[in-house]
Amino acid sequence: MIRTKACFSVLHRLQSPSSRSFSFSPSAPFAMKYITRDELADVIKTSIPKKDFVIVDVRDDDFRGGNIKGAINKPSRDFLTSVDELIKDTKDIPLVIFHCALSQVRGPKAARIYEETRRNVLYGKDIPHEVAVLREGFARFQEKYRDDPDLIENWDKEIWSSEWS
Repeated sequence: MIRTKACFSVLHRLQSPSSRSFSFSPSAPFAMKYITRDELADVIKTSIPKKDFVIVDVRDDDFRGGNIKGAINKPSRDFLTSVDELIKDTKDIPLVIFHCALSQVRGPKAARIYEETRRNVLYGKDIPHEVAVLREGFARFQEKYRDDPDLIENWDKEIWSSEWS
């Protein structure tokens, strides 16, 4: 599979030396990995969505007002009931990035649940992949990139100017 330079660079940085062997033991602990907003912007602009990477937004009602372009919304309140379907839909994608508004609770929790469930469901059949969390979440991402239509869609100034900025 050919990956773009940005996607490969992020995958390489996310891999710790011990994870480079891609041993997918269901009992191995999940080490949370983070991607910065600038790294994510680079991945989006230089890689193929839903082939090289996928972004999973686990915000609930706070999803309205804007999102990262192409992100899949899987609300945290329903995440446990939709994780198996998400794994089925993303099993061939090497980089899965999670986020919520701030990526302090919902995003990291969903990433952990996804990785642990994926290890169990695809044990022995999984591809080398990385699961990451967008550092500082959508709130910080939209602060810098809200005016870039290649990165943000459905952005609503009324919502973000009053609540987050």
